[in-house]
Amino acid sequence: MSNPNLTALKTIARREVARILRIWGQTLVPPAITMTLYFLIFGGLIGSRIGTMDGIAYMDFIVPGLVMMAIIQNAYGNISSSFFGAKFGRHVEELLVSPMPNWVILGGYVTGGVLRGLMVGAIVMVIAMFFTPVRLPHPFITLATVVLGAVIFSLAGFVNAVYAKKFDDIAIVPTFILTPLTYLGGVFYSVKLLPDWAEAATHLNPIFYMVNAFRYGLLGQSDVSMVTAFALMGFFVVSLGALALWLLKRGVGLRS
Repeated sequence: MSNPNLTALKTIARREVARILRIWGQTLVPPAITMTLYFLIFGGLIGSRIGTMDGIAYMDFIVPGLVMMAIIQNAYGNISSSFFGAKFGRHVEELLVSPMPNWVILGGYVTGGVLRGLMVGAIVMVIAMFFTPVRLPHPFITLATVVLGAVIFSLAGFVNAVYAKKFDDIAIVPTFILTPLTYLGGVFYSVKLLPDWAEAATHLNPIFYMVNAFRYGLLGQSDVSMVTAFALMGFFVVSLGALALWLLKRGVGLRS
C-alpha cells in the first residue's frame, strides 16, 4: 500500500514540473538567452581585456557565478510566482483543508523550485561549454552546492509568496534584495580586489559563499572555507524551512 503523503508530495511536484515545461518559453528560454549575453559581453569582450582573475582565465572565473545566479533566480522565481498564483486563485485553500501535513505541501513546491533551478543551471552549463572547457574536479561539492542553493532560495521564495498580497509584491525582494546581493556576491570579481571594508561587508552576503563553494567545485579555488560555506547553507535551509512550516501552520497570509 502506497504512502498517501508520498503520493501527495509526488503529485504537487509533478504538477509544478508540468507547469515549468508547459510554459518553457517563459521558464527556460529567457535565462538561457540572458546568460548567453553575459558570456558574450562579460566573458568574451570584457574578459579578453581583463585577462585573468586570481590566476584563472576570466571566462572560466565567471562561469560558476553565472550558473549559480541562474539557479538562485529561477528557484526563487518559480516558487514565489507559483505559490502566490495558488493563493490568488484560492485553490491553495484546498491544500490547507486536506489531510496533507504542512511539510508535504512545502516539500512539493520546493521540489518544483529546485528542479527548475537545476534545469536552468544545466542549460547554462551547456551554454558555457561553447565558450570554455568546463571541468568538474569536485563533483560532490558542485552538486551539493547547487542543490542547497536551490533549496534555500526556493524556501525564500515561498516565504515571499506567503506574505505577498498582490503580484507586484513578489517582485520587490528579487529587485531590491536578491539582485544586488547576487551582483555583489563575487560573480564577476574576486573579493581580494576590494578595499578592506567592502571585503568585510561581502562576507556578510550569503550568496558570496554559495558562489565560492560552486567555484571551488568547478575550479578548485575559493575565497572561503568549504566548512564555513556549507555550515552557512545548512543554517539557512533549517531556518527558512522552519519559518515556512510555521507560516503554514499559522496560516499567515493564507486564510481569509
